[in-house]
Amino acid sequence: MSTPRTTAAAAPAPGRALKHLAVHLLTPLLMCLGMALAYQGAFHQPEPHHLKVAVVGTTPQARELAGAVQGAAGDALDVATLPDRATAEQRLHDRELVGAFLPDPGRPELLVARANSDTSAMAAEKVFQKVAGQQGLPLAVTDLTTPSEGDPTGQGLFFLLVALSIGSYGSVAVIGAAGAALAMRIRVLVGLGVSLVVSLIGIVTAGPVFHVVDHDLAGVWALGWLYAAGVIGIGIGLHGFLRRWTTLVMMVLFVMLNFTSSGGVYRPDLQNGFFGGLHSFWTGAGFLEGARSLLYFDGGAGFGGHLLVLALWLAAAGVLVAGAALYERRGRAAVGAGPEDGEGGEASAEEELEESAVAA
Repeated sequence: MSTPRTTAAAAPAPGRALKHLAVHLLTPLLMCLGMALAYQGAFHQPEPHHLKVAVVGTTPQARELAGAVQGAAGDALDVATLPDRATAEQRLHDRELVGAFLPDPGRPELLVARANSDTSAMAAEKVFQKVAGQQGLPLAVTDLTTPSEGDPTGQGLFFLLVALSIGSYGSVAVIGAAGAALAMRIRVLVGLGVSLVVSLIGIVTAGPVFHVVDHDLAGVWALGWLYAAGVIGIGIGLHGFLRRWTTLVMMVLFVMLNFTSSGGVYRPDLQNGFFGGLHSFWTGAGFLEGARSLLYFDGGAGFGGHLLVLALWLAAAGVLVAGAALYERRGRAAVGAGPEDGEGGEASAEEELEESAVAA
């Protein structure tokens, strides 16, 4: 009588399992490297670079003082002379200056607009405190802007940007993976709906809850929706090409490069040229500077340019989505099946969602 054989499931080969593990560890390790390079590269040594300040006055003494400050500072400052206080206040309101110094034998005064950038205003104060100190006088500092009740440092808008960004790029993996069987147009409609929800969460928490935004709520909300729609649209488009690597690329675009160049912590005049250059056209800077202009500078100070930046990123999202739709149609025609069908697709979707959770 023969003894029945028992069959056990074969254990995966250790080498194959380790290779699979190494591939999945690559994403968080690259995130670690990218975050270290981006954040430390952008913030580790804030120093003035062509910080725009002015000395107010038409006398030879005022021009001599401006020349002396410029000579001592070198490329750190761009020192101009202005004829009067009204001109200085207008230049600050237009966000063309960081500080304007009014020399006075009894009460030297520095005009700033902290809502433009608190850290830049502090850098200007440091410069002119030395000037006033050489005269043995205290420096009077006048802020021409009034911060919101819940945002005395003016950095609350940066944290609103963080919330909008995480809600947006975190949703991309879910839409791309869990919704991969849906037609591209449906995924885009879902993305628009999600971006609306993200923007509403952002403005409700920043407005009525924490009073970071205490007026022009509709305008800031519209900027937030435009920003979130652009981020999600780009993510949906990229997912059509990159699949599980989309999360890493989104982290690079909308965290590593986005937060560091937004101007929320340091504006370009306190950063190196790379991040300062990104600030002029990156989407996070478009939202943040647009919201600052709307809230604190009466919708002027370059608001139209910031709005254009957001619109161009949304247009880029439309181009990416159209390209991804065409790419997916060609892929389905070639293999006779939808993207990520079957058990392999389900596993890939689960892996994407797990990596998205790690990124968030």
